[in-house]
Amino acid sequence: MRVVPHRLIVLFGAFVPWIAGCEPPEKQKIDPPEVTVALPEQRDVVDFAEFTGRTETTELVEIRARVQGFLEGVDEYSKKKQWDPPQTDFTEGTIVTQDQLLFVIEPEPFEVTLASTKAKLAQAEAAYRLAESNLNRSKPLLASKAISEEDFQARWAERDAAWSQVQREQADISQAEIDLGYTMIYAPFEGLIGRRLVDPGNLVGAGENTLLTTLVRLDPMYVYFDVSEPVVLRYLKFRQEREDQPRADEQAKAEMGTADDEGFPHQGHLDFLDNRIDPSTGTALIRGVFPNPDHTLYPGLFVRVRIPLDTQQSALLVDERAIQTDLGGKYVLVVDDKNFARPRYLDLGSLQDDGMRVIRPAVVKGDKTLKGLLPEERYIIKGTQRA
Repeated sequence: MRVVPHRLIVLFGAFVPWIAGCEPPEKQKIDPPEVTVALPEQRDVVDFAEFTGRTETTELVEIRARVQGFLEGVDEYSKKKQWDPPQTDFTEGTIVTQDQLLFVIEPEPFEVTLASTKAKLAQAEAAYRLAESNLNRSKPLLASKAISEEDFQARWAERDAAWSQVQREQADISQAEIDLGYTMIYAPFEGLIGRRLVDPGNLVGAGENTLLTTLVRLDPMYVYFDVSEPVVLRYLKFRQEREDQPRADEQAKAEMGTADDEGFPHQGHLDFLDNRIDPSTGTALIRGVFPNPDHTLYPGLFVRVRIPLDTQQSALLVDERAIQTDLGGKYVLVVDDKNFARPRYLDLGSLQDDGMRVIRPAVVKGDKTLKGLLPEERYIIKGTQRA
């Protein structure tokens, strides 16, 4: 019997696990990917045209000094005059009320001018009364030939000159009152005030109407945006129809949303269309008006605007989540009879508030759909095939 060396047995035993470990593993079963499919939804919808625009204030006023003088603080002037209740300086970048006192230009020199002008008026009126009395006494003297015609005409002229001086002084008083009124500068309407451009103690109005600050109205708010020619034609048609008495108060509706808004929560109307279509772009400038009582809108914001156009009967809609994009355009994955997913490009309409997107009617050639969807075709909403 042949004896196998012990060392060889050990070595062979050491290789047994390694050989067993080199056996090929069992193949793992891969479950088919789960996808969610749906048929296009069919219903009547309002077709919207969507645009981008910017908000602008309905009123912007430059508050300027209209007389020359030194600027005073409102609170200091209020204490000096012992007003009750006292008034204070406005806070930059806040809402001010209509007729709120914003600036005071030292009024004392203008008060002196007004008082002096009133004194001149009293003097002129006294001179006029004297001239009128002299003229009245001259009339019987002229009739009795006690004075010449030339003397009578001279006294008549003196009376007229005195009356002209009275009118001149009255005009000077009116101007002095206007200038004195300009020393108190009030807010012409409620709005958002800008920063203070001149501090109290500085001379303003010296040779120019010094700009002191600006004020903008926040409610309502304008939105300007460019619209295409079909929208212009529809708006013109609406405006013509509105001239009929039953629709005299109807307004062309518009909806708007900011970058932070979901959808279009702000409701407004169109009130202006520019007088020409730009031939280089094929668009016209249009304006919407939107209430802003809580001042959440601000001038210069980038916003989205949509305008209802027409009601589509039995329109097809797909879930917005299913729409993908490549270099060819917008498409969804359509599942055929063999459960294969193939891309199908779409012409998109407006996005509805429930997240469904209107699609234009399908383009069919023979028995093949080239673009769009048919009501009976399934498309993938979510699943790995969409990746």
